[in-house]
Amino acid sequence: MKTDSPLPAPGAPLEHYVSSAPFDLQSVEAMTAEQSKVFQASQLRLMWWKFRMHRLALVSGIFLIVLYFGILICEFLAPYNLHTRNMDYIYSPPQQVHLFHNGEFVGPFVYGRQMTLDMDTLKRNYIDDQGGDVQRLRFFCKGDSYRFWGLIEGDRHFVCAAENGQLFLAGTDRLGRDVLSRMIYGARISLTIGLVGISFSFLLGIVIGGLAGYHGGIFDLIVQRIIEVLQSIPSIPLWLALAAIMPITWSPILIYFGITVILGVLDWTGLARAVRSKLLALREEDYVLAAQLMGAGSSRIIGRHLIPGFMSHLIATATLSIPGMILGETALSFLGLGLRAPITSWGILLTEARSVSVIAFYPWLLLPMLPVILVIMAFNFLGDGLRDAADPYK
Repeated sequence: MKTDSPLPAPGAPLEHYVSSAPFDLQSVEAMTAEQSKVFQASQLRLMWWKFRMHRLALVSGIFLIVLYFGILICEFLAPYNLHTRNMDYIYSPPQQVHLFHNGEFVGPFVYGRQMTLDMDTLKRNYIDDQGGDVQRLRFFCKGDSYRFWGLIEGDRHFVCAAENGQLFLAGTDRLGRDVLSRMIYGARISLTIGLVGISFSFLLGIVIGGLAGYHGGIFDLIVQRIIEVLQSIPSIPLWLALAAIMPITWSPILIYFGITVILGVLDWTGLARAVRSKLLALREEDYVLAAQLMGAGSSRIIGRHLIPGFMSHLIATATLSIPGMILGETALSFLGLGLRAPITSWGILLTEARSVSVIAFYPWLLLPMLPVILVIMAFNFLGDGLRDAADPYK
């Protein structure tokens, strides 16, 4: 091989290539000023910076945070109590909020309504009285009484109708109940059932998948066959079968936890396989052997050394699994095999729109489908962002 410079003589000192110029501290500091934050940033901070670059994921995360904060105060946010009936306004269509009346700024208000009955179809027709029945909205006002989280008496609401007025921003149902208020109350059940279910699924997936991936052998073989059997069964028929065996005498709370357990038991298989595949690769690392030589048990090695190594990946996987549980609860409740009254969820609200004739006459009863779609999309975008941020060095 030819080189540009001749080889040094035997015994001669080797030439070095280190610069002999004086060290300029100021130039180095100026050169690395913009890079020092990246070099010194922690793993969590790098993940946050990369996640923040995913605009859809960031907006979706903010949207979900607002929703989950809203379920904490849904009694305050809802204009009416969950069970309040307005018998004079059955199947009333959504009202439109206005700001100007006859060219003058009035503030947020709705027009009063008059109802006429079509004797041919027996359909109620509502006409807004735009002549002068202006009903200004009230904010931070006293309205229907409620028990905050079933414990504290209260009657304050974020927005209320005018005195002796009506406010149905999403219309009313067959009993004259405000659909918007019921959607706000239903969010508490539909959103929390996904979190509780994924917690149960997360625990099963990590424990079973971790043991199968770390130990292998006959236990791994049995677990894989069980997972294959569960994944080969269609989800909806299996949900229906398990939901149908719940006694009808159970209280709404027991049914809620029963549905949660069903969704969690059937969703752990994908997470368990992801954990198993990761542990099969990581168990051969040197630090695992070092922990074994120091006498650490299997549970400590899995919990303290292996699982934290890909926890970000597990969080992203769990985030993508929550929408499936929300859809599962909605489907079961819509089919009448899930939650039952007096518990209210988005799936129960959609049971009002089972009939095609009802949808044709009262299409606003399909509005509870809108938050389901938005939440599913938000969780998917959030999961994509978390999955990308899980490895900030790519």
